[in-house]
Amino acid sequence: MEKHNFVTIANLTRDKILYMIRLAEEFENHPNRELLKGKVVATLFFEPSTRTRLSFETAAQRLGARVIGFADPKVTSGTKGETLKDTILMVANYADVIVMRHYIEGAAQYASEVSPVPIINAGDGAHQHPSQCMLDLYSIYKTQGSLENLNICLVGDLKYGRTVHSLLMAMRHFNPTFQFIAPKELQMPMEYKLYCDEQGINYTEHTNFDEEVIANADILYMTRVQKERFSDLMEYERVKNVYVLNNDLLKGVKSNLKVLHPLPRVNEIAYEVDDNPHAYYIQQAGNGLFAREAIFCDVLGISLEDVKNDKTII
Repeated sequence: MEKHNFVTIANLTRDKILYMIRLAEEFENHPNRELLKGKVVATLFFEPSTRTRLSFETAAQRLGARVIGFADPKVTSGTKGETLKDTILMVANYADVIVMRHYIEGAAQYASEVSPVPIINAGDGAHQHPSQCMLDLYSIYKTQGSLENLNICLVGDLKYGRTVHSLLMAMRHFNPTFQFIAPKELQMPMEYKLYCDEQGINYTEHTNFDEEVIANADILYMTRVQKERFSDLMEYERVKNVYVLNNDLLKGVKSNLKVLHPLPRVNEIAYEVDDNPHAYYIQQAGNGLFAREAIFCDVLGISLEDVKNDKTII
């Protein structure tokens, strides 16, 4: 299998998504291996991150790789005026694969076009977050036993939420029905609604968040309102606490429903929900390790068959 980039979820086929899920399952069974022994992974985070950065670094280390990089762009030569192209070309001298999070939409795609080593997109602006999408897909598959014919409620910041944009595109292969639940200021952008129309994806839009809207949901995907994306802080203040999930709202839901959230949360999920059997967001974050181990191996040309035949399990 050839080395390649992991920049967008849009070009992943149905078979490729299911293949990546099987690969993640293998790593959940045996996460500690030496498949990447001797490899160097560079993590370039031009934007703050906790879960994504730590899970990528943990995934690399559990596979035997060494990690270099930065979590604060202020300590890089970018503060001296170095271009993204030069940063990527320089780091590619030292690493076998680059994991990059950037605040500019399309930055990961640009990096993949100039880099001689594989680029993994760890989030670019409000555009996409494909590695989060893979762990979301894996979490949905684990909890529902399938990705087919699910009713999925996307709640909160659907305008700037790159995780919901990625999930929407990935689920096109599996005949989903979406409920878009957002205040008018944060509704799903028109480009994604047009995408749904083109792909034959069923969806309805709501501004109310209540028991009736979520009654038939299989997945309730909560998102935080992202203060850092707002140029008008007054607008942020108006919408930041508009939807809050509590135990009362979950009393009439389907038994199989699971609550997901890409985290971090602010106020959109009450802490009382943490002990509710429908809550799955902490386990979801844990699944990120297995999904990102799968991504590392896939971009570096290590196949599912290679993983199954691996003798380096620790």
